[in-house]
Amino acid sequence: MAEMSGAEDTGGEAGPGATAGVGGAAGAAGAAGVGGASGTVAPDCPEEIRRALAAHTTMTLAYVDEDGPQACAVLYATGVASGAGDGGAGGVEAGGTSGGASGGASGVAGAGAVGAGPALYFVTATTTRHGRALVEPGARVAFTAQQDGQEWSGLTGLQGRGRCRPLTGAERAAGWQVYVERFPFVTASDRLRAALERTTLWELRPDWLRLIDNGQGFGHKEEWSGR
Repeated sequence: MAEMSGAEDTGGEAGPGATAGVGGAAGAAGAAGVGGASGTVAPDCPEEIRRALAAHTTMTLAYVDEDGPQACAVLYATGVASGAGDGGAGGVEAGGTSGGASGGASGVAGAGAVGAGPALYFVTATTTRHGRALVEPGARVAFTAQQDGQEWSGLTGLQGRGRCRPLTGAERAAGWQVYVERFPFVTASDRLRAALERTTLWELRPDWLRLIDNGQGFGHKEEWSGR
């Protein structure tokens, strides 16, 4: 997005992630903790930013590996993991619905919890380039999400930074439920469902988010930090 250019932007080529064209990157590390280093509780992510995240389903994920910077486009579903520090998911409160933008806000329960932050779930194999990069200890990512074909007067979009981690066990089951509720076509196809169930589910926990909304004035921004 033009207005989203600058130091925080995460451009790059947008190639869909692996696995049946649904892959993506973005799982959130419980890192990006909800509490800051000083032990203080971070403010809750504003509802306006949550709604904007839930209104979209594709993000451009940027990362760096031994070959340099790279970016990919991935499908994601939103939920909220509250009260978690570094390394912990904190439990999935709820996920976005298949209702698109209108289902986004209502799909995120527990939004009033102190220090609650959003969680983004996506599927991709650890054998992909971004999968190999994200699994590295301390790896960080940046991302943007926005719709194509917008007019300048109403341009909206999101920028974010955070960490990713692969989910297992009960955490994977909870995140998977959020994902398939947002993308019901996954369970409608036995072949696709089987393929994705064998693939790694990731959680992306943003620790910084910026919403751009020209509808509220040119260059209008709202930011949230979970650190």
